Amino acid sequence: MKLARRVVLRLAAGAAALAAFARTTRAELYPSRPITIIVPVPPGGVADPIARILADHLTVALGQPVVVENVTGAGGSIGLGRAARAAPDGYTISIGNWLSHVGASAVYPVQYDVLKDFAAVSLLTNSPMLITARKDFPANDLKALIAWLKANPDKATAATVGAGSAAHVSGVYFQRATNTRFQFVPYRGGGPAVQDEVAGHVDLMFNEGTGALPYVLSHQIKTYAVLANTRWFAAPDVATSDELGVPGINISFWHGLWVPTGTPQEVVNKLNAAVAAALADATVRKRLTDIGQEIVARDKQTPEALYAFHKAETEKWWPIIKAAKIRAESR
Repeated sequence: MKLARRVVLRLAAGAAALAAFARTTRAELYPSRPITIIVPVPPGGVADPIARILADHLTVALGQPVVVENVTGAGGSIGLGRAARAAPDGYTISIGNWLSHVGASAVYPVQYDVLKDFAAVSLLTNSPMLITARKDFPANDLKALIAWLKANPDKATAATVGAGSAAHVSGVYFQRATNTRFQFVPYRGGGPAVQDEVAGHVDLMFNEGTGALPYVLSHQIKTYAVLANTRWFAAPDVATSDELGVPGINISFWHGLWVPTGTPQEVVNKLNAAVAAALADATVRKRLTDIGQEIVARDKQTPEALYAFHKAETEKWWPIIKAAKIRAESR
């Protein structure tokens, strides 16, 4: 009996060692086939160019094609749902942001846990939100905008990237801070929303900086304020809302990369190293800053830093969103 038990224990130990060896070998060989980055917003949204800039560099660094797939809808939760169901092998990466990884999970009936079902790879960039309007909107500065909205309650429309988006939450905050009212119009992505603002089909937008930047610089839309503690390097002439007397509505629109939980740590580490090298590359940095993205500091690019930051953002904003009773059917 003792001999048989020893044999069983040795076989079990051998099997465990073999499994560990197999996992290590797979990680060492990674990647051996193309990698997909799921972008949960349409082309034209800010996550899309960031993903494509990274994909170009990672294709070379990892020696395998890195392709971008847009899987859109429901504030990014449809794309994240697919990413959560993917095999945890490092061949499906998802890029996400404040909307997909904070706002959407608070308002949509998602089938995943945004903190537990994804393993952090790296925080990437952030950019501010702006208060903007169609070019021919009557108000020419923030004070005049507030005065017009007070005199014309519910007459203005404001584009959002769906319920619970940064654009929506910023707008709700602004209404409460200024005692104004306007109607929200949801869009599937930031690209279509800002295009309608430029075309004059919607009055206002609490606009993510990168998506708005070309139209801000070309004066195709009016820009009233930056929703940040400091001015934005890409449009330094635009004052902050704090400077203009409407403090406390600042939202950092950040981006990060995740893989499904269960992905081998060696694979996560390899991806993180490749992403960090990309963010340190002069060409990548220029391409990102040219579209208004601020690259986070190197010590914020670790998996641990992204997880801690994401958790803190979730704990900060979920109670606020739910207290405001923002739901998927909101308009």
